Parts: sequence; structure tokens; C-alpha cells
Amino acid sequence: MLAHDRSGTGPPLVLLHGVGLDRRTWRPVRDLLAEEREVIALDLPGHGESPSLPAGARYDVAGYVDAVREAIGALGLDRPHVAGNSLGGAIALELARTGEVASAVALSPIGFWNTREIRSTMASLRLSRGLARLSGPVGPALASVAAFRMLLFRPYYGRPARLSPADARAAAEAFAASAALPATLPYTRHYRFAPDPRPRVPVTIGWGEDDRLLPPRQALRAREILPAARHVILPGCGHVPMPDDPERVASLLLSSPDC
Repeated sequence: MLAHDRSGTGPPLVLLHGVGLDRRTWRPVRDLLAEEREVIALDLPGHGESPSLPAGARYDVAGYVDAVREAIGALGLDRPHVAGNSLGGAIALELARTGEVASAVALSPIGFWNTREIRSTMASLRLSRGLARLSGPVGPALASVAAFRMLLFRPYYGRPARLSPADARAAAEAFAASAALPATLPYTRHYRFAPDPRPRVPVTIGWGEDDRLLPPRQALRAREILPAARHVILPGCGHVPMPDDPERVASLLLSSPDC
């Protein structure tokens, strides 16, 4: 069973984080969402407190989708709404493709990149993991220093200096500890979201206008590949938009069609 937090009441909404992070990445918006939804924030396999995938399993998008699908069933959820960021966004879109969720919101999802962009993204992720691991036991303390947050988190947040020390420590710890991150990158670099002009359920794609990990030009490709989806640009937000503008992100998730 995947580690998770569950709070609030209302239609169930499952939250999926990006590679190398964990469910704490949703902390800035969880209380806002829980006012109107039953919120279930998951740790993906090999992230946070969740166990790794079984020996021999592939850390590709399909493997993650299977794990999330199994967790949804184990939690007794019947076609919940789902929202994901980055890798989590791709998982949400794949679940929407099959119609096994009620709606999907994807924030800067992977899969709409080109080869050059993939190389840049992979290099940024490996650098961030290296910095987080090199900082070792002093990493949590360094996360309280605005200059360190700028160095480590500039590719991910629109306003990294404003990131709270608690959220910065959580992200640094997750990057350093995630065994799944290096296991996932060789597979996700080959992932492309296949054209799906008419999703079976309502789909929203949000993209931070200051996303430096997956630049907003990828949002244009997402519009071409998913023309029936709702597409939203998030002003002032980076790749992980939740701490940049919690109210705007929560509003986007709560206003998802049919949610």
C-alpha cells in the first residue's frame, strides 16, 4: 500500500507529486482543498514513505499508473478526481485516458517535450539530487537560507526565496532520499504523451509561466495534442506551482469541470 495522508470531506481528490519529491509537496494547498474535497495525497512508489516497486519492475509511467490504480482500489475509491504535477501529471492524464477517474488536472506534466528539452530536464534533476545529497546532514539547515533555496530550487519554483523553510527542507530531504529518482529517469526520458484529442473525462492542464524545468512552450504542444482539454497558464508560478500561489492552484483544482 502506498503511504498517504487523507483529510477533508467531499468528492475524493487524489494528489500525485513529481519525481524525486513526495506528498509533502502538496502541503501549501491541502488545507484549502480539504474545505471542499476529501483529499488523498499519495507518496509514489520509492518516494517518501512508500515502498519501492517489486524487484524487476520498471519505474516507467505505466508502472506508476499501475501502482496508483492499485492504491485507488485499496483505498476504496470509486473513480476519484485526480491531480498531478510533473510525473504525477502524466500519471493523471493516463488515468483520464482510460476513463477510470472522474476528472484530471495535470500541472506541468511530462511527456510534451522534445529531445533537447529532455536532456536539459534530466541534467537539472541530477544536479538537484547531487546538491541535495552533498549537503548531507546540514541540508535541512541550509534550506533555511534564501541563497541556498535559490541555488537548489530555481528550476522548480517561480519564487524559491519565498519558499518556506519547512517546505524547502521537505523538498531537499525528498530529493536526497529518493531511491526512485535515478531509477525513474532512464524510463521517463523516453515517455511521450500519445495524441488523445477527445479524453474520456474532463481534463485540465495548468502550466507555470515561469517553469524552468519544463518551459511553457511545452504547453503549446499540450494544446495541440489535447485540444479538447482546458488549458490554463499560471502567472508567476514555476514547475511546482503549489507554494508559489496556493490560492490560485487550489482554485484551479476545485474548479475542474465536473469536480
